[in-house]
Amino acid sequence: MSKTGDQQPADMEVDSSAAVEEKPAVRFSINVLELMREAQMQHGLRQSDYTRYRRYCSARLRRLYKSLKFLHGRGKYTRRNITESTVTDVRYLHIVFYMAERAWGHAMEKKTAGTNAQQRIYMLGRFRKAVKWASLFSQLCSVKGDSRTSLEAEAYASYMKGALFFEQDKNIEAAMINFKNTRAVYEELGKYGSIENQLLCRQRIEEVEPMIDFCSHKLGGSSLQAHELLDTANDLLKAKMEAVLSETRSQQAASMTEFNWLGRRFPITNAKTRVSILKAQQLEKDLNGSATESIAADKKLGIFDKIFSAYHDARSCIHNDLASAGNAENIRDDLNGLDKAVSAVLGLRTIERNQLLVSIAKSKFTKHRDEKNERITKPEELVRLYDLLIQNTTDLTDLVSSGRNKNEEENSFIHQYELKGLAFRAERCFFLAKSYSSAGKRAEAYALFCHARTLTCSALQQLANSPDKALIQDLNSLSDNCRSNSCIEHATGIMEEERVPLKLSKGVSTISLDDKTKENKYLLDMLESYESAIGEPNTKGPCRIAQFPPPFQAVPCNPIVLDMAYNAIEFPSLENRMKKEKKGLLSRFWG
Repeated sequence: MSKTGDQQPADMEVDSSAAVEEKPAVRFSINVLELMREAQMQHGLRQSDYTRYRRYCSARLRRLYKSLKFLHGRGKYTRRNITESTVTDVRYLHIVFYMAERAWGHAMEKKTAGTNAQQRIYMLGRFRKAVKWASLFSQLCSVKGDSRTSLEAEAYASYMKGALFFEQDKNIEAAMINFKNTRAVYEELGKYGSIENQLLCRQRIEEVEPMIDFCSHKLGGSSLQAHELLDTANDLLKAKMEAVLSETRSQQAASMTEFNWLGRRFPITNAKTRVSILKAQQLEKDLNGSATESIAADKKLGIFDKIFSAYHDARSCIHNDLASAGNAENIRDDLNGLDKAVSAVLGLRTIERNQLLVSIAKSKFTKHRDEKNERITKPEELVRLYDLLIQNTTDLTDLVSSGRNKNEEENSFIHQYELKGLAFRAERCFFLAKSYSSAGKRAEAYALFCHARTLTCSALQQLANSPDKALIQDLNSLSDNCRSNSCIEHATGIMEEERVPLKLSKGVSTISLDDKTKENKYLLDMLESYESAIGEPNTKGPCRIAQFPPPFQAVPCNPIVLDMAYNAIEFPSLENRMKKEKKGLLSRFWG
């Protein structure tokens, strides 16, 4: 008995261990990056609407609580924590994830709305909540999730920690380390999986890289181009980067005392004017740097817009100083000279921007069909762009030549842009001829091509000793194009003129007095015959049921009668036949 009793627990222990081996612990799989990106893009963050995204997270959490029956009580709130033993369904991990996302979305909502000291404290509290839930999510995924889920959760938690340190602006080095960990994880994950997953990882890396560069820049480890920081940064970085860049410009502007332009020096006394001019000059360096060729045309246009904005801010500051200068002639002369120099630089950058637009339009003009099905440039659009360039060069040369005592640099600058204006007129004439050619006006196109070649030769003669080899090369190719196109237009015009008598004789030979045109028969007119009124199956003509509007029909007119004897007839009197009224005594008395 005791032997059997002693053996039974041993058998039960073997069975239980076997049962454990038969049912291993379930590992959940969550594509964290895909889940996050889908939720963000579909619920507000495509338009940077963090309020909408926060509300979506709250609604999603309510649905998860209800589906799992993981409620916190009806009357009295009783908090139920999620631990490792609680996670028996993947939806418990979703709860922790959306808690972190809701806290992060709330913090970003406060961030984008603009914060004062009290709201900033609240915003940092929400960031800490996001870090807390993200850390719990990473901890639970390391136990309950598979290896990829655990790795993505760790990258997600690192990103949240980096965002918190970055926003606190106290431990930038720790923020950079967390961001680098996030980038390293997504670089490894981006090497495997589907193409969609690789694209998502690449996008996430592109979001993290400017944060790493900014932290490194803040620590003094690298120097970044300003437009790269501002163009690739997300909502969390834009305000802080602008503050840091403006602070850096203010420090550099302290040593900037004058503005040089064509051999003249203009003192700058206003700090705001210095900062604006320095910002524009830094953007110009980024635009003309060694990596200019790698910058897309759209980004270059964006940089030009920022340059224009900076110079306009500088001019507004100068005008304010002129208004407050009073009758001080020396100060007013310096400010007027500075305003003229800044306006000239602004005009020069405007010409460069329009030349960039011309190069973009020319690249589309030469293509018969664009690969991306984009609209092909018409010659009229290039004519309009060259009109703008001619006007810009005229305004710039008038502005620079408005001074009385011009130095040698100003004279050479005026001569250079007068020649450029002549080259722009030749280009405009060429594309104007192209527009006439496309309209079939051969004589006008031929004359304009010849005139464009004349302008080009005149510009080449004046540019014989110029160091601008690129402009000379462009004018040489323009001259060749004018010559070839004029020959083509001449030959095409002669061929078309030769075809005119042939077309006329052919047309006259086909004229006939008999009306042999085919009449359309309608269904209502041929009800007794079997003939289709729909037409052939391959044609797209309308069905011939009835003619509408109906054709005109000849109607006989009423006869015209001229009664010539009416005025000569005398009709008899009819008074005796008229009925007479009977009158009473009173009516007779009163008449």
